[in-house]
Amino acid sequence: MPEITTPRSSNEKADEIETIFSAEQISARLDELAQEIADCSLERLMVVSILTGSFIFAADLIRAMHKMGVAPEVDFLTLSSYRTGTASSGNVQILRDIALDISGRNILLIDDVLDSGRTLAFAKDLMSARGAKSIKTCVLLEKDVKRAVQVVADFKAFSCPDVFVVGYGMDIAYRLRELPFVGRVVE
Repeated sequence: MPEITTPRSSNEKADEIETIFSAEQISARLDELAQEIADCSLERLMVVSILTGSFIFAADLIRAMHKMGVAPEVDFLTLSSYRTGTASSGNVQILRDIALDISGRNILLIDDVLDSGRTLAFAKDLMSARGAKSIKTCVLLEKDVKRAVQVVADFKAFSCPDVFVVGYGMDIAYRLRELPFVGRVVE
C-alpha cells in the first residue's frame, strides 16, 4: 500500500500526497545514474539544468556525478509551458537563458519530467543551434504517454505512471517542491 503524507502548509486545505518514488529509491537510483553518465566519458562536460522543476534532481545528480569523478560546469535554463496549471500549454517559453558559451561543448540537459516532449526538444534544439558538440538528456521521470514531439531521453531515473507529480522539486502552483520524494496529490 502506498504511503500517504499530509504536508504542513500555510494554505487553508492540507494536501494528502501518495508517494510514488521514496527518497531512498531516488537516492539509490541517482548513484546508478551518475555512474551511467560517468561511463560515457564526456570531456568538457557542461550540465544545463532546465528549471525550475529539476533543481533538486540536478543538484543531487551533480553531487552523485562528483563522487564518480565527473566535474562539469553547470548552468541553468528556465523554460515554462505549464505556469500554474497541471497541463502543458504547448508553448515553451524561455524565462531565463544560460550565461555560458556552449559552442563545441558536450552538454547534459537535465529535466524533471519527459511527457509531451516539447520542453526537452526545445532545449535540445536551442543547444544545437548554439553549436553544442553533443547533447545528452537526462530526466528524473519518463512518462509512458504519446509524445507531442518525438524525443527520447538518453538517461532516466524512473518510468512514471501518467499522473501529475509533485515533490522533489516539482510543484503544483508553486507548492510542494520541498517534499523529499515524488508523489501525487490524492483527490
